[in-house]
Amino acid sequence: MSIFIEQNMSQSGTLINNQACDTRAAAALLGLAEQTLRKLRTTGGGPPFVKLGRAVRYRPSDLEAWLSARLMTSTSDQRSASL
Repeated sequence: MSIFIEQNMSQSGTLINNQACDTRAAAALLGLAEQTLRKLRTTGGGPPFVKLGRAVRYRPSDLEAWLSARLMTSTSDQRSASL
């Protein structure tokens, strides 16, 4: 989990500010490049997003769920380590 997410989590383990965020903020929360999120939107496999006209927004709860689904305990875990 990124330092930014840890610093912005409440005691209950959820993000304090649950407003939808843009690609830049989502990338910062996940510790990824903005371009990586853009590519994942095109190819699939990235976190769910909301399209509002031309604007793309990510719900923090979806980012947390997507990140949690990729939790591993070892580099030899059989699950796909890809984004």
